[in-house]
Amino acid sequence: MTGGVRKRGSTWSYYFDLGTIDGKRKKKEKGGFRTKKEAEAALAKAINELNTTGQVFEASSITVAEYFDYWYDNYCSMNLKLGTLRQYRMTIDNHIKPSLGQYRLKALQPAVLQQYINDLKKQGYSQKTVAQIRDTISSALSYAVQPMQYIQFNPCQQIKLPKFEKQESKHYLITPDDFQRIIEAFPPGTPYYLPLMIGYYTGLRVNECCALTWDDIDLENHMISVNKTLLKLKRQNPDDSIWHFNEPKSETSRRMVLFGDTLYYALSAAKEQKQISRQERGGEFIECYYRELKFSNGYTDLQLISRKVSEECKFPLADMVCVRDNGSYITSDPIQDSVQRTINQKLEIPFNFHSLRHSHATYLIENGASVKDVQERLGHANTAITMNIYVHNTDSKRQETVDIFEKAVDKSRK
Repeated sequence: MTGGVRKRGSTWSYYFDLGTIDGKRKKKEKGGFRTKKEAEAALAKAINELNTTGQVFEASSITVAEYFDYWYDNYCSMNLKLGTLRQYRMTIDNHIKPSLGQYRLKALQPAVLQQYINDLKKQGYSQKTVAQIRDTISSALSYAVQPMQYIQFNPCQQIKLPKFEKQESKHYLITPDDFQRIIEAFPPGTPYYLPLMIGYYTGLRVNECCALTWDDIDLENHMISVNKTLLKLKRQNPDDSIWHFNEPKSETSRRMVLFGDTLYYALSAAKEQKQISRQERGGEFIECYYRELKFSNGYTDLQLISRKVSEECKFPLADMVCVRDNGSYITSDPIQDSVQRTINQKLEIPFNFHSLRHSHATYLIENGASVKDVQERLGHANTAITMNIYVHNTDSKRQETVDIFEKAVDKSRK
């Protein structure tokens, strides 16, 4: 195996061929050497490393940036779902590599990582974001210990999160009067009426609402089957990004949700209106189809494809529930952008879509619903999540607690 060196700017690089993979020539290149002699020595060492261990880098000199790319390509992409992969990629590219990428993997010490985590808090990142970055680093470095044996111990294992002050929930309680004002701004027949209704009356997440197809809706038994989510697979060019059906957030997110008469009438009217629009628009009506999208890690997702009825499409039909009048399906992007902005600015109601889920859970529990039933309805792993995150401690409940004590004391005096 041969290679070479070349000068790039003020530094030297080495390169060598890895051979032909999937019909394409692959090569390894590394730069940053001060002299030609250093680059040539590193080239010889790298080729020897590849010939003796099969690795395309030297474990003793690999940088954090190189290692995290390797971990992502050889572990994450082989084992994780698209949603998790997207989150890891963003964390690696936006946080870890810019701040820690220049360190040698073997030189990464706990003190450096602890300072980095502390600095994230000082920069204003939330506790959730800081914990997510720390956990990503720890997972990657655990893999570097075993099975890769690049380092002897995980320097992130003992890193502590700095103390954060308890923050108020950003998921606001949407009162019935506020929701009525929201529906007046997005009335029946407008694109976002149905997602808002489903969110408020069932507690479904926004990407669960947008993923619903009519075979998920049992109108006769007032039941919704939550079995998928609608996620965006981002590309470098945003216009090339694709939407696809993905697995639910967790196994407990896969559930059956009962609904009442209010949503029944809204869904029935929407189904009838979609059929009317099909007939009126004819060949110009847009249908949604799906095709299997297979990945190297063995996972299969379903990519959504929009076509006019007049255009032949060989893929199965995805009869989407939340659609515009022309048949095109609705995604979470405009809901979390223009809809949220309208409600916040024009109606002056503090709102994000998750507030509908928050309000749904709060009103159920405040009015006597079983916490266990609400947990299963929302698809939470346990009741603690339901109580801690979604149950709003309102002034009325505080007063009710005081009243209970007063009544108990008065009763004991009699």
